[in-house]
Amino acid sequence: MFQVCVRAHFDAAHYIRDYDGDCSNLHGHRWDIEVCVSGEKLDHLGMLIDFKDIKQAIRSEVKLLDHCLLNDLTPFGASGVNPTAENLARYLYLEFKEALSLQEKRLAWVKVFESPDTWAIYEED
Repeated sequence: MFQVCVRAHFDAAHYIRDYDGDCSNLHGHRWDIEVCVSGEKLDHLGMLIDFKDIKQAIRSEVKLLDHCLLNDLTPFGASGVNPTAENLARYLYLEFKEALSLQEKRLAWVKVFESPDTWAIYEED
C-alpha cells in the first residue's frame, strides 16, 4: 500500500462555545494540515497521485479558511458545531474527498495540527 501526503497551513481564529477554560476566548492558530491519499496501484509514471492534484485541492480550501474566524463558517456557525481540531479534520476530509479524483485510491486521512505538539486525525472506516 502506498501513501502520498501533502502538508500545508493557514492562519485562522476560533473559540470553543460552552468550554470552561481559556479556549472559550477568541484566539488564533497557525493550523497545519496534512492530506494523505492511499492506494495499491501506481500509474505508468510510477505515481499513485500527482502531488500537484492534492496541492490544488488544498489551495482551494485553504483560501476559504485563511485569516477568518472559523466559527463564522457554514459548517461551524449556525449549526453550533465547535471548530475544534477534530471537527475541522472531519470537515476538511469530506471537502477533500469530494474535490479529489480518486479512482482506485482513497483519501486515507486528514490531520489537523492546532500546534506543533497537538493534532487530530480524521479517517473514514
